[in-house]
Amino acid sequence: MSWRAVNAAIVLGTLLLPSGVAAETLTFGTTKLGDLPDAFETARTGNGHEGVWGVVEDPQAEGGRALEQRTPDATDYRFPLAIYTPLVARNVDVTVRWKAIAGRVDRAGGLAVRVLDEKNYYVVRANALEDNVRFYRVVRGNRQQIAGADIRVTSGEWHTLGLKAEGERFTISFDGRELFSATDKAFGAEGRVALWTKADSITRFDRIEIRRAE
Repeated sequence: MSWRAVNAAIVLGTLLLPSGVAAETLTFGTTKLGDLPDAFETARTGNGHEGVWGVVEDPQAEGGRALEQRTPDATDYRFPLAIYTPLVARNVDVTVRWKAIAGRVDRAGGLAVRVLDEKNYYVVRANALEDNVRFYRVVRGNRQQIAGADIRVTSGEWHTLGLKAEGERFTISFDGRELFSATDKAFGAEGRVALWTKADSITRFDRIEIRRAE
């Protein structure tokens, strides 16, 4: 089944707030090792092998397990996605814990919002080889940088990456500190939220927090 067609119930923990605003916290402690959680489907922007995503043991992750992209394909223009299918929204405030495990070409992890499909979305990513955070639009599969900041990003340690989308304004945070904001008009429609990696990055993700920013 295509992820575009999924209209499943949210199974990883949902709190319904007043006026229908949803706040969700997703963790992987109860997911079987090696599995991709049911609420996610995978996709890939660019070239190379499809990403392989599965839950692995990690004593520092909540519940002792994290979701990992594990395929070390060194194709440079390769961006595996794990798309969270139940939620479709325009304005969201998303944070994720992530950890760079390995990668010689890249060692990156990111968050995508307003995901229309695997070729059209916004993404913020942090890179432990380059020591920076960058915000992009991906239009018909072409990645275009909007803004960025240089900051220390370590490998083998958990960091927090955040992206808040409100209309044409986007606010990016790293380890709980706001880094920068930017404006863009490329995608104004509702879309999904996704996890993102690049090239041969082996990256783990834990505790995804999603709030509607409306």
